Amino acid sequence: MRPSAPAALGPLLLLGLLLLPGEATQKPTPCQGCRELVDKFNQGMVDTAKKNFGGGNTAWEEKSLSKYEFSEVRLLEIVEGLCGSSDFECNRLVEEHEELLEAWWLRLKKEHPDLFEWFCVKTLKVCCSPGTYGPDCRACQGGAARPCSGNGRCSGDGSREGDGTCQCHPGYRGALCTDCVDGYFSALRNATHSVCTACNESCKTCSGPTNRDCAQCEVGWAEEDGACVDVDECARPEKACARTGENCYNTPGSYVCVCPEGFEETEDACVPAQPAGGEVAEEATEEVTEEDAVRPPTREDL
Repeated sequence: MRPSAPAALGPLLLLGLLLLPGEATQKPTPCQGCRELVDKFNQGMVDTAKKNFGGGNTAWEEKSLSKYEFSEVRLLEIVEGLCGSSDFECNRLVEEHEELLEAWWLRLKKEHPDLFEWFCVKTLKVCCSPGTYGPDCRACQGGAARPCSGNGRCSGDGSREGDGTCQCHPGYRGALCTDCVDGYFSALRNATHSVCTACNESCKTCSGPTNRDCAQCEVGWAEEDGACVDVDECARPEKACARTGENCYNTPGSYVCVCPEGFEETEDACVPAQPAGGEVAEEATEEVTEEDAVRPPTREDL
């Protein structure tokens, strides 16, 4: 006998509920997990620095502190504080690689002071050094020192992933993020640096920062005496606002249409607003007056 719809959906709904927490908290990549562990280890070193010493015999403190600084006791304190009881990924990493962390702490720390570089990049090989990417840790576009000319992010930077292409910051484009997009102009360009700066708001394209440097005016602006100036849509012979009784207010590069105070908009006109209770107030039943038509709107209306 075929099960009823609720009975058939029950197990599926239960499975979905069980899967939701895992989807909400995605498992970190191997590089992210390693980097987070190293960050916690470094913080543990900060937290345990000069621990239990705070005055007294200075010579004795220095001698004892020197012993504690590189001791297994301090290492144990750091490791015990790395992971919360519910942080499965962190605990797994520590359990799998505790001997490596101990070897670095006791024997390799002076030769390799950067734990991230030694542990995540060179030993586990799950990350790359900054400015490099991919399985072989190749240099990003533009070089490892200044990926993407400093104007973008290298895909996969610092990880064993990505393809090294540049994801440019706003205002920049091109394979190395050295060219300017429309609305920006080149303020500086040499063999090593490229700086793009936003045009004046009146310019669609430009060669400088003012409204006289526009190569093309933006919509809502027009060329006049060698500069792009705001078009006052509310002063053209053709009416800008379509509704009857609606006020037109010019704004930089555009305009807004607003009903006078005490009136509300319908599809084709501004009509007297109804007070609480649903009845039209007697004094608001007349047509929009000239005084109403020029009354400026509130800041919230604009």
